[in-house]
Amino acid sequence: MQSQVTSSVRVTHRRQEADDIISLELEALDGGNLPPFEAGAHIDVHIAPGIVRQYSLCNAPSERHRYVIGILRDPQSRGGSVAIHETLQPGAIVVIGMPRNHFPLKPQAPSILLAGGIGITPMLCMAETLHAAGTEFSLHYCVRNQSKAAFLDRIAQSAFSANVIFHYDDQPDEQRLRPDELFSQTGATQEIYVCGPAGFIEWVCRAADGAGIAKHRVRYEHFGAKAVDVSQDTAFDVKLAGSGQLFHVPADRSVASVLLAAGVDIYTSCGEGSCGSCVMRLVEGVADHRDVFLTDEEHASGDQFTPCCSRAKSPLLVLDL
Repeated sequence: MQSQVTSSVRVTHRRQEADDIISLELEALDGGNLPPFEAGAHIDVHIAPGIVRQYSLCNAPSERHRYVIGILRDPQSRGGSVAIHETLQPGAIVVIGMPRNHFPLKPQAPSILLAGGIGITPMLCMAETLHAAGTEFSLHYCVRNQSKAAFLDRIAQSAFSANVIFHYDDQPDEQRLRPDELFSQTGATQEIYVCGPAGFIEWVCRAADGAGIAKHRVRYEHFGAKAVDVSQDTAFDVKLAGSGQLFHVPADRSVASVLLAAGVDIYTSCGEGSCGSCVMRLVEGVADHRDVFLTDEEHASGDQFTPCCSRAKSPLLVLDL
């Protein structure tokens, strides 16, 4: 597996932010500065051997002495979020990766930020950045009810609190988010950033498309994989362009698992197509894209592939390895 630069940090604070959501504050073991990051960035958290999860940094990028992340205890957890909730207390040492950013912000562009549930985490960092730059923005925070809304105290005490609009599913209709109405009033220069569950992102993106907003102005980041029907999965072959090695991928295994078992040097992280760590170039063949990281345009281009979750529509895929 390809190596990734990692470091050990200490959990200095833990806070219950909402039902099933905690925040952790991480600091360098020597108390010094941590590597810099920009709004939208995330870090890999190495929870246990073979279990790595990605969490957005939600504090201001100007804060070099700490990283703050928010973690939802997912009832469908595959061992990540539940382990963090149950084991990471102040004083614990945890290994993390360097900040990476697949969800970059344009700090000088007027923006609309839309968060669904735990999708608030990168939006807080974006709000800090936009406010510091003096850029016009609004942050719409959608959540089922107030007990599920995280970081309420932080938002209330922030310098950008007047820019935040809350939308609760259990409150009157007039305060609910109506993205079609919102986007009908969106200016030609405003950028749109969306984060949250897949259904929330698809709902917002449909509304933006219906309002005629260009796709390149709508950026999004998923938390977790989309549901996929695997009942009709079949086997196929994968060839490595560099060595000519040929591998058979059974119906019940991923390309990544087959390659890693054979000792092929690739890096994977989330294992579900949401982080982009394993994206590689597809030289030949037709992919069955199942990730939520690549855009529709990138899927259509046919030259990128996520081996952790995507499969083949053709009998053979040739990868640039």
